[in-house]
This record gives sequence, structure tokens and C-alpha cells, in this order.
Amino acid sequence: MEAHASPSMKKALLVLNCILLSIGNCGGPLIMRLYFIKGGKRLWLSSWLETGGWPVIFIPLIITYMQRHAKEGSTAKLFFMKPRLFFASAVIGILTGADDYFYAYGVKRLPLSTLTLIIASHLAFTAGFAFLLVKQKFTAYSINAIVLLSVGAAVLALHTSSDRPEGESDKQYYLGFFMTLLAAALYGFILPLVELTYNKAKQAITYTLVMEIQMVMCFFATAFCTVGMLINNDFKAIPREAREYELGETRYYVILVFSAIIWQGFFLGVIGVIFCASSLLSGVLIAVLLPATEILAVIFYHEKFQAEKGVALVLSLWGFVSYFYGEIKHSKKKSRTQSQQTEVPQIGTP
Repeated sequence: MEAHASPSMKKALLVLNCILLSIGNCGGPLIMRLYFIKGGKRLWLSSWLETGGWPVIFIPLIITYMQRHAKEGSTAKLFFMKPRLFFASAVIGILTGADDYFYAYGVKRLPLSTLTLIIASHLAFTAGFAFLLVKQKFTAYSINAIVLLSVGAAVLALHTSSDRPEGESDKQYYLGFFMTLLAAALYGFILPLVELTYNKAKQAITYTLVMEIQMVMCFFATAFCTVGMLINNDFKAIPREAREYELGETRYYVILVFSAIIWQGFFLGVIGVIFCASSLLSGVLIAVLLPATEILAVIFYHEKFQAEKGVALVLSLWGFVSYFYGEIKHSKKKSRTQSQQTEVPQIGTP
């Protein structure tokens, strides 16, 4: 799909990527938390799994190549990425690997219902970096959404110690809080950086190229985490940890495999939404899905749901409604303006 594709095709792709992002954004943290609460302890392994499913991207890439080969013959290209874009994707991938580690540390130390609402603060960072890097324009509604979602995360910071897991020290808990906030800030920088990469690519950005970018980013993020695993001797520890896992050895490996697949869907959905819309919309979708993850954590893991979490949840939903109401109004106004500009006045024939 070319960057100048029809609006209907772009909307269909946007919906598809929103679905991928939603599944990954809710399922990824839940399955990662399951790994930790049932006996998993390897931080670098958990970080590695967030991008370790990158070979899955080969499947749609090969399918699209076969379609091109059937139409174009031997002239069909296998990859479209130029060196400039490859280097940029590699740098973003390394940053993503570092962000994966910060996030995994937070998942290990914090209840998921608390972590998800702290992560919502990434929207403020995304907005700030989007303004600096890609000159993102804001409306009163988008600013209102950013403020509400950020305040929701701040409410949690006022009563963080009330849900500290049993047996965890203050130092471990507060370090988990800080690392989660750092993960939110770094990812808030990565999203606009991906959009800037699209803008500066100096080549047509197709959806096939988006998948190539995703694959390169995840490869380098995985390589970054692989170094951490080697230093920490995680590869040697995996068989022993699998044997001692509470849910059994087979389920241990099933959790690892599904974790890698679900997270890959999340990352593909994120950069797909940026391609179809903007980094800010991608950030808003992530933020608004976090309360759903919070509720699922309360249901499946029986985590506490204090009053401040309820306030944060309401503020997050309010921010979501505000943002999309503004987008709908802006879209209608833009459509009216375009229709007026395309109208040609009728001139009578003499």
C-alpha cells in the first residue's frame, strides 16, 4: 500500500493495526505478569520476549513478495529499505531494547493495575516529543486528553505504597515505580521518532516498508536484550527455571512463545497506526487501553482496586472521549473545507 493510497484502504489498515495494538497492549502485560507471579525471575528474558517474535514478520513479507513476483516477475524486489532508513530503524531498535528492560523491571516489581496507569503518563511525553520532533498540532480536545491522562497517572503516585506486593522492600518497589516512569518517558520519545523517520526517509513509505522497519527495529532490540541475557546467564537458567515453574515445564514454554507473538502484534500495531495516522494517536490508543488491562489484572490476578485507581480510570476514559470527540469534529471541519475548495463555480456560456 503506497503512502498516497485511497482513504478507504488507509482506514481499513488503521482498523487492522488498532486491533493488533489492542490485543498486544492488553495481552502482553498480562502474560508477562503471569510469568513473574508463577515463579519466573529472569528480567532480560522477559525483555527479550517483547521483541523476540520478530521472525513472524517474515510471513506477511514473503506473502507480499510472492504477490509482487507474480505481477512483476524477476524485477520484483524482496526488500525496499534503503541504508539510511535501515540505520535509523536500528538505532530506534536499540532504544526499544532499553525500554523493554525498564518496562519488564516495572512488571516484575509492581502490581499490573498500578503499572498500567503509570505507563499512561507516556502520553504527555509523546505529546511533548511529537511537538518538538514532528511539529504535532494540538487542539483544545487533545490537550485536555493529555492533561487528564497525565493527572490520572499522578494520582497513583500519591498513594503508591498502599499496594506494594508482600515481601517486597520499599527500595525495590520505588525503583520499580521509577523504572516504569522511565519506560514511559523513553517510549514517549520513540513513537515520534518513528514518525520522524517516516518523514525523513526520502523514499515512499508503503505498508510493506513499515513491516520491514518493524522487523529491523525488533531485531536490534532483541540483539540488545540478547547481550543482557548472555551476561546474566539467562540461557543456562531457562531449563532449570522451566522445571521449577509453578504451572509446569510445558506451560512455561507455552507462556514464553505466546508472549513473544502477542508483543510482536503490539509493536506492529503501534508503527502501523503511526503510518496510517500519527504518533500522538498511537500514544492515545495505548493510554486508553491501559485501564482495560488494569481491570483484567484485577479480575485474573485479584489485585487491589483502591479509590485512587478508580479516579485514574475515570480520568483516563474521560481523556479518551475528549480526544476522539475532538478528532471527529476536526475531521468534519476538514471535510467541509475540502469540499468547498473543490467546488467550481458555474460560469454561463455566452
